Amino acid sequence: MRTLPRLTLVFALVTALAACAGSPTRESTGQYIDDSAITTKVKSAFVKDKTVSALNIGVDTFKGEVQLSGFADTRQEIQRAGELARDVPGVRSVKNDIRLK
Repeated sequence: MRTLPRLTLVFALVTALAACAGSPTRESTGQYIDDSAITTKVKSAFVKDKTVSALNIGVDTFKGEVQLSGFADTRQEIQRAGELARDVPGVRSVKNDIRLK
């Protein structure tokens, strides 16, 4: 009779642990926080830089992979945005989808 409550407890723990695991299309809570910090640091680097217009460039981060989107006035601005994003600690890769106006 004591086996059923133990099995129920084990099942509940396994289910809870499985729910915390990340997947290829979803992030864990910790990864989400890390990605938010990376996004903030990239945007901050854009604001500090005189070449890049932070208002015209979007930044999304998923599992350390940064995607840049939006429009730039020059090719130098596109290149500089990619360089700034790559220099942020924690960035694994950068996909630069910024287009010329």
